[in-house]
Amino acid sequence: MANPSIFLFLTIFITTLTSSPLVCSSSSSKEEKKQERTTFIVQVKHHLKPSIFPTHTQWYQSTLSSLLSTTTTTSKHALNNNNPILHTYDAVFHGFSARLSPSEAKKLQTLPHVTALIPEQVRHVHTTRSPHFLGLQTAAKTGLLRDTDFGSDLVIGVIDTGIWPERQSFNDRDLAPVPAKWKGRCVAAKDFPATSCNRKLIGARFFSAGYEATNGKMNETVEYRSPRDSDGHGTHTASIAAGRYVSPASTLGYAAGVAAGMAPKARLAVYKVCWIGGCYDSDILAAFDAAVSDGVDVASLSVGGVVVPYHLDVIAIGAYGAASRGVFVSASAGNGGPGGLTVTNVAPWVTTVGAGTIDRDFPAHVKLGNGRVIAGASLYGGPGLIPGRMYPVVYMGSEVSGGGSTGGGDGYSASLCLDGSLDPKLVKGKIVVCDRGISSRAAKGEVVKKSGGIGMILANGIFDGEGLVADCHVLPATAVGAVGGDEIRRYIATVAKSNHSSPPTATIMFKGTRLGVRPAPVVASFSARGPNPVSPEILKPDVIAPGLNILAAWPDRVGPSGVPSDRRRTEFNILSGTSMACPHVSGLAALLKAAHPDWSPAAIRSALMTTAYVVDNRGHAVLDESTGNVSSVFDYGAGHVHPEKAIDPGLVYDISDSDYVNFLCNSNYTTDTIQVITRKIANCSGAKKAGHAGNLNYPSLSAVFQQYGKKKMSTHFIRSVTNVGEANSVYKVTIKPPVGMMVTVEPQTLSFKRVGQKLNFLVRVQTRALKLSPGGSSVKSGSIVWSDGKHTVTSPLVVTMQQPLDY
Repeated sequence: MANPSIFLFLTIFITTLTSSPLVCSSSSSKEEKKQERTTFIVQVKHHLKPSIFPTHTQWYQSTLSSLLSTTTTTSKHALNNNNPILHTYDAVFHGFSARLSPSEAKKLQTLPHVTALIPEQVRHVHTTRSPHFLGLQTAAKTGLLRDTDFGSDLVIGVIDTGIWPERQSFNDRDLAPVPAKWKGRCVAAKDFPATSCNRKLIGARFFSAGYEATNGKMNETVEYRSPRDSDGHGTHTASIAAGRYVSPASTLGYAAGVAAGMAPKARLAVYKVCWIGGCYDSDILAAFDAAVSDGVDVASLSVGGVVVPYHLDVIAIGAYGAASRGVFVSASAGNGGPGGLTVTNVAPWVTTVGAGTIDRDFPAHVKLGNGRVIAGASLYGGPGLIPGRMYPVVYMGSEVSGGGSTGGGDGYSASLCLDGSLDPKLVKGKIVVCDRGISSRAAKGEVVKKSGGIGMILANGIFDGEGLVADCHVLPATAVGAVGGDEIRRYIATVAKSNHSSPPTATIMFKGTRLGVRPAPVVASFSARGPNPVSPEILKPDVIAPGLNILAAWPDRVGPSGVPSDRRRTEFNILSGTSMACPHVSGLAALLKAAHPDWSPAAIRSALMTTAYVVDNRGHAVLDESTGNVSSVFDYGAGHVHPEKAIDPGLVYDISDSDYVNFLCNSNYTTDTIQVITRKIANCSGAKKAGHAGNLNYPSLSAVFQQYGKKKMSTHFIRSVTNVGEANSVYKVTIKPPVGMMVTVEPQTLSFKRVGQKLNFLVRVQTRALKLSPGGSSVKSGSIVWSDGKHTVTSPLVVTMQQPLDY
């Protein structure tokens, strides 16, 4: 008989960013029963499987059974069928996931092949005219759409909340048969028959074991145990990436026209991982594993969480496994803007997408009793206020400016219009001013409506700035910026203090849909910003794409506001978020892959980045919506995507698996942690001799100088570009150095003899120390531009000067 200890040869990776570190516990059954089980993702050294087990799954089951048989713990949410395993992984990761108590995990940790233990993270979703705004012209005889047959035969995997397959955005009229390479399947369920899939929607799966292991069996009266979408987010993102042409399309009469995704003929495969309780890492990794095995070309993920080192980040690990198999992975940057250091999904093998505006908005202005008009935005489409009539307006907070109340108690809750906070006697028949925060924007309107209010003005706080997000409110309502909100509150307070017999009044003037808005694009206020909190040498986000007020498909059983009481139904809805920006890039990546089947994921990202632009439709620098000031590279990365230029970028910055390993070595990851990410045994001695983390062959360049009293500082970047343009081409460099710095490039000319040829160049950056207070910093940016007269290949260069706190 084989040695039982071999069954426990494991490397454990436990994913969490939210729980406390594991603690030691007593081995007594009494203490054991008090311990809560946690989901663990277990990484196994694949090649150590004993030959007596026909499959790795059987080996994993035996391993876990041996461990669990020594304990008496029973989970509140016991696993079905006596099978302790939630998921097994094989394509992007080797191992399984299961729920273990801290002491069980500790026993595994003592084994010689165990390297890491981390609790599971729960993530959340980052929640038309955009093809036209991006220059994708349907009627054109040439261009990215025509040249790629609209993305036909490319498969986009959408990892999200599922799909509503009956929507016309997912019809398969005139599509060719399912690509022969496809190995996926359509998982049928009682509310999702096999006929839900077609030649457009070629795959649909759902992953709930991780979610249910923590939360118990799902309530199937409010969500579907199937790939069907009960939220709307996944249907929306899928149709942005690859929705068919549908006309007429609108949301409650707004944005009327033709709806279409970026790659209208691309095939879709959906992987449902997000549920009412969130998106669980073990399920997300299972989706990545299935998507790669199924044969997707692009993986689109509009989900994120707290940023941690890459070896503790399941999205980074799953994305690496996918990218190493040739799958382009795009992910939303997050909606934590406009503050700095808020960007998520920052691994360099992931294309991180921020959000910009398009040249369309939905004005709904507030007119005050004193005649002042405050700009606002709304998608309200029900019975409106009587035109020309003024209504009493009230603010329930105890302060009249600053975006909130410090009165505490009921005053604070009422200022935010939280559930149960409004006194119907005080708000009935009035327009109520509500501060943003705590609850969702639409939910505040529902509270006002239930309390008898006839309208709502949703006011940004100082942190939100001037960015306006239009919503399908359940009552007449509009959103105003922080400055406008302060003015409205001051007006209410002034009239109240004057003892005037007439109360403060206001009305909302809905203006419908406005096209040709200038300036556009603008960086959306909510779009998460850099610098990169994990790897400051890698500029993130990579690019921005349309993410504000985007029209796309919507489920039949979810109201457009997302509020449960909303009984309105619409085939399309307008949403905002980096969640909407990400699938734009996913669809564009599919088009580029169709045009260039031999391009790697890094080459596709490079083409999108080096052809991006940073000027708006007025010809001026792109602005920041939150402030109205000029935005920066930390806001938009390389800039706003320009698909028609990306198809022919001239040069690309390609990156191999070994380049990523060298990057991790130079980022001070250990051999063990690198193996968790890459499944490879790294030899870092040679990599560290090659330079620093900033020498990853990335299309952008980022340097961080710690001054420590130095008067002069310098660094260098080594880059390699591949000619994907024309043979016998000569590129010359133009340097736009950051203000006050010296930047040189050697050589200054790159002469290519053939397509596919690679040439290297060296960038040196020299600067003098700045006068900074302890902990202070200064950021300056420039660019390196290569051009052959036809192609312009632009790389942003950003330099951050920091004065340490202890100096």
